[in-house]
Amino acid sequence: MFVFYNPKGIGDVLVFPLKDGDRNFIKEEHHGDVVKIADQRDGSLLGYNIFNLSNYMNLAEHGKIRLTEAMLEDIKAIFEKNDLGDKLDLDLSPKFVVGYVEEKGPHENADKLSVCQVDVGEEKLQIVCGAPNVDSGQKVVVAKVGAVMPSGMKIKPAKLRGIDSSGMICSAKELGIPDAPKEKGILVLEDKYEIGQEFDL
Repeated sequence: MFVFYNPKGIGDVLVFPLKDGDRNFIKEEHHGDVVKIADQRDGSLLGYNIFNLSNYMNLAEHGKIRLTEAMLEDIKAIFEKNDLGDKLDLDLSPKFVVGYVEEKGPHENADKLSVCQVDVGEEKLQIVCGAPNVDSGQKVVVAKVGAVMPSGMKIKPAKLRGIDSSGMICSAKELGIPDAPKEKGILVLEDKYEIGQEFDL
């Protein structure tokens, strides 16, 4: 998850997006220096803007900044100072990680799908994959449940033709990698990558 801080471009404002929304249907709620932004149609939370940020914290980084647990605690303190009771219970664990395909088996209800058992470090995931080049023994990029793809699609637990699937084994194109091959297939990583490490997009 990322926040954005560009003091020269937009001023002393931390932009904290949580979800994409339609600019034509935005509702703003002001709490001192914090503006809570929601979709006026369904009330879903889109994010926050924190004004006069340098009065609360000093950010050495500018531009796109990865949100850390320490920064999240600072933001919670800013909310308290501005009488905003939102809890901000966010999962900041990496959502794109290096996985190792331990097993690949046939899908009992679909010829073109495979059922893979994938080690992602702290856990093993069952992922149904339709790529023709997936195979056991490969290191791959896994989008875990909760990941948001560059296309905007959110990865959710799924049942594909009756088989549970928790995550997605990704192609270079799905990851938004420049010059991705046009033929169908997952991105197979070199062996130097560590199982479970975060894969930076």
